[in-house]
Amino acid sequence: MTVTTDAKGGNQAFVLHPGGSFAFEECSIPTLQSGRDIIVRVAATGLCGSDIHYWQHGAIGRYVVEKPIILGHESSGIVVECGDGVKGFAVGDRVALEPGSTCNTCKHCRSGRYNLCKDVRFAATPPYDGTLATYYRVPQECCYKLPSHVSLRDATLIEPLSVAVHSSSLAGKMQEKSVAVFGAGPVGLLCTAVARAFGASKVAVVDVVPSRLAFALEHGATNAYQMSSESPEKNAADLLSTAGVENGFDIVLDATGAEPCVNCGIHALTQGGTFVQVGLGKPNLSIPVGQICDKEISFKGSFRYGPGDFELAIGLLNSRRVNLDGLITHEYSFPEAEDAFKNVAGRSGIKSVIYGPDFNAEVAKSV
Repeated sequence: MTVTTDAKGGNQAFVLHPGGSFAFEECSIPTLQSGRDIIVRVAATGLCGSDIHYWQHGAIGRYVVEKPIILGHESSGIVVECGDGVKGFAVGDRVALEPGSTCNTCKHCRSGRYNLCKDVRFAATPPYDGTLATYYRVPQECCYKLPSHVSLRDATLIEPLSVAVHSSSLAGKMQEKSVAVFGAGPVGLLCTAVARAFGASKVAVVDVVPSRLAFALEHGATNAYQMSSESPEKNAADLLSTAGVENGFDIVLDATGAEPCVNCGIHALTQGGTFVQVGLGKPNLSIPVGQICDKEISFKGSFRYGPGDFELAIGLLNSRRVNLDGLITHEYSFPEAEDAFKNVAGRSGIKSVIYGPDFNAEVAKSV
């Protein structure tokens, strides 16, 4: 496939306007702003729950859609231009994009926790535009070459896989540990795959959708449990029984942010266990603090990903310890972008991707 930055092709973008309406618009083609910048032609973008939330609600916490914004941040593409200071990349390279660039100078960046940088410029987080466009500019450190057997389509999952790597790493050593993962959506399923790759002996997945639980069992889960409307204590007891875990799970990863799941997970933990909050729901939850103290568990928040997480995610794919087959269930051309948003909002399938403007879908799917 021939890829060009010819301005005659333009930079078509899918733009969300305040109030929830979408429009296809021609935007300026991004240019190199420093010697370490790279311009990428976007091949495919996976839709995230945050994209849907900005569309339907206009805000996530303090981040408000006050002016038109381009959404999308789970993307792959092909390098079309490199700054004169870029090393290790060349035009034509297939890459995954890390969607947040940081200041690299604050105490968090300097101490190796750049995901906590207050000056991060994160794609599709107001006021910064995302990747649902023809071209996107990133600094060199936010580009990652793809293994030869990973397609540009599947590479859209590297960003959420990095979320799973980060949260799983926060949980500590998983070798021969029992792990419960709440939520069998994309991030929960990827947490399941990472937990198995990290050596967990048992990974039980919890959800309310039977089809997603069935998928989890085919992709790494050792057990599956369908949450009921019973109390968190009753669900926790039933979960432990189903999974054959006598004294509680060593680790719980919650990818839902739903209060019943968080409460159930805390009750299902063993004494001294570790709970990692991966997904976000309501900003304020009622949780059993007494259980947290009585068991002396470690309750940790997880935010995006940090140094080494993208490299490790790609390493797991390169070694085939994590398999992405089947996670992408819906594919859309760029003109069908709004249909993709509606599909995700309707909770159909697992992961939906949108191909970049005029990007050949067959090329994106090939390796």
